[in-house]
Amino acid sequence: MNAIIIVICALLLLSYLGEISSERTKIPTVILLLLMGWLVRQALFLLKLGTPDLNPILPFLGTIGLILIVLEGTLELRLNRSKIKVIRDSFLMALLPMLFITTVFATILLLFLKVPLHTALVNALPFAVVSSSIAIPSTKNISRTNREFVIYESSLSDIAGVLLFNFILVNERFTVGSVGLFFLQILLITLISFFSVIGLSYLLGKIKNHVTYTPIIVLVILVYSIAKAFDLSGLVFIMVLGLFLGNISDIMGFSLFKEIVDRVDSERLDNEVKKFRTITIEATFLVRSLFFLLFGYLMGTDEFLNIQTLPWAVGIVVLIFGSRWVFLKLLRLHVSPLLFFSPRGLITILLFMSIGAKLSINIVNKSLIIQVVILSVLAMTAGLLRHRKVEI
Repeated sequence: MNAIIIVICALLLLSYLGEISSERTKIPTVILLLLMGWLVRQALFLLKLGTPDLNPILPFLGTIGLILIVLEGTLELRLNRSKIKVIRDSFLMALLPMLFITTVFATILLLFLKVPLHTALVNALPFAVVSSSIAIPSTKNISRTNREFVIYESSLSDIAGVLLFNFILVNERFTVGSVGLFFLQILLITLISFFSVIGLSYLLGKIKNHVTYTPIIVLVILVYSIAKAFDLSGLVFIMVLGLFLGNISDIMGFSLFKEIVDRVDSERLDNEVKKFRTITIEATFLVRSLFFLLFGYLMGTDEFLNIQTLPWAVGIVVLIFGSRWVFLKLLRLHVSPLLFFSPRGLITILLFMSIGAKLSINIVNKSLIIQVVILSVLAMTAGLLRHRKVEI
């Protein structure tokens, strides 16, 4: 047990050093994490110490990581009139390539593998979601304007991707009723989230106990899990919470929140939100690092070097960056460096793991996921190494 603790702590410290050095090297930490996880497994195999089955832990870490990543991303977003254009453009860049990639890849699966349309869509969508867990930490060497765009786009891509995937997963046929119910559920969870966030903000401003943030984070995870149990999107709650807390000083200026302002020290609340953001960033780093270390540990050499899936993986990555270039041009956005920020990662892995045995396709397997994640990150890394920071 002591040896396990030493190894995990050493790997996390190496991950932190990689996070710091990435500003100069421009190499995403995820590459280092996957490599370290893989090396640990190889070392255990060579030393004949046995390799414990840690597969059941991966979905748990992934769910917690998803919550924290979306929360961290939305805490960074600013909502005011000056942001209307960047929000509009980032939303379109999050949604349009996602729909295009899903449609193209699903059509290929439909025509070549003769699978049903519903099955093809479920298997295609995970590859269409930009990974904020990789994209956002990789924005240190680009201008503030482009960094803001990547934060908006990748966060919205995560949210839209999960919402769309869940909708497709539970609806074999798309009818007016199913679409209407989908939007009704989003409206319902948005209203619930709105009032829940007001309560959380009140608690954040009133709690004077030395333990403040852990109960709130646990409560956030609880609400997410309850919403998911009732087939509601818990990510909408996370998004509303992050947007509300991230813009708390502006929101408290509205008369609707006068009652809260009168009961809570707004300056203290603002300071508490800043501390909460810092803790969320720290927790996200920890969970994200553990997730990719574990994924690297569970990654077999034969899975990455699978010759059967490699042409598919290369084709998907070409489709990802090719369609991104087209839509950046159509929306008249900066092609460089935004073209490179289209990695696949945690969300792609989680969505793939959510596909049941009934809907699984032989070619869309763990090997393909690993190859697409690694190739897309390598493509982003190569692009960033060529890019020179320009302040805009």
